[in-house]
Formats: sequence, C-alpha cells, structure tokens
Amino acid sequence: MAAFLRFAARLSAVPSVVAAAALFVMMLMTFIDVIGRSAFDTPIEAATELTRLLMAVIVFSVLPVVSARGGHIAVDLLDPLFRGVLQRLRDGAVHIACGLMLVWPAMRAGDLAERARSYGDVTEYLGIPQFYPAWFIAVMAGIAALALIARGIVALFAPRALAEAEGLL
Repeated sequence: MAAFLRFAARLSAVPSVVAAAALFVMMLMTFIDVIGRSAFDTPIEAATELTRLLMAVIVFSVLPVVSARGGHIAVDLLDPLFRGVLQRLRDGAVHIACGLMLVWPAMRAGDLAERARSYGDVTEYLGIPQFYPAWFIAVMAGIAALALIARGIVALFAPRALAEAEGLL
C-alpha cells in the first residue's frame, strides 16, 4: 500500500504542473495583452477565448488532486457532534456521496463534447475544436469522482491507510 501511495503522490504532481503552466501562460498573455492594448492599441483578439480555455485547464486539471487529498472547502459547524467512529462514517459517506454526484456532470460533459464534435463546433478566433476542452473536463471530473469514491471507501474501511496517505499526498 505504501508503494502505491508513493506512486500516487508522484503522479499527482503532473496535473499540478499542468495547472501551474496554464496559469503562467494566462498571466503572460494578460500582461502582453495589456501592454499591446495600452501602448500599441493592438490587443490580443483571442485573449478572452484563451482565458476561458486556460481557466478550464487550471480548474479541472487539479480537481482530481484536490479531491484525492480531501482539500475541498468544508464547513465545520457540526464537527463537535461527530467524534471517533461517527466522524469516520460521516466523512466516508460524504466523500462517496460527493463522488457519486460528480458522476452526472462528468457524463453530461462527455455528452456535450460528443455533440460539439459531431456538429464541428470550433472556437471563434482560433478555430480550436470545442470538444477537446469538453472531453478534458469530462475525463478530469470522472477521475475526481473516482478519487472521491475511493477516498470515502478508504475512510470507511481503512482509516489508518488514509492517515498514511495524508502524509504522502
């Protein structure tokens, strides 16, 4: 189990690097766009289009990592009511429920990606096929759903393994 957790920890660096690179490209593009717009009156025409695409890459590339690490925002108003076994049961049930609820948006994004592919939809300025980002969103949301379900199952049946994973991930 420890070898698998180390492998997962190394693998989780890939989406984080992709998100960081997308953020850097978006930052650089915005800087160049502002300079071009202000100094030379020539903005980047596709800046809005690229920003939308890069935001999708940033958000959905790290969604599985955040889900696997349990890094989502959580409100702890009822935490004093749940201690020990009850806390473990609650956490497991919440993770599994959230994973199951995320399956539908992942499937719907896949359906929309296929529709965009069949219609031949492309972006306005760059002509990028719109099914590429839609499939990316569908796949990453599906991986995040699987990560949440796995985290819930581990929380319920192997809480010590989850505690070990917290240190590695």
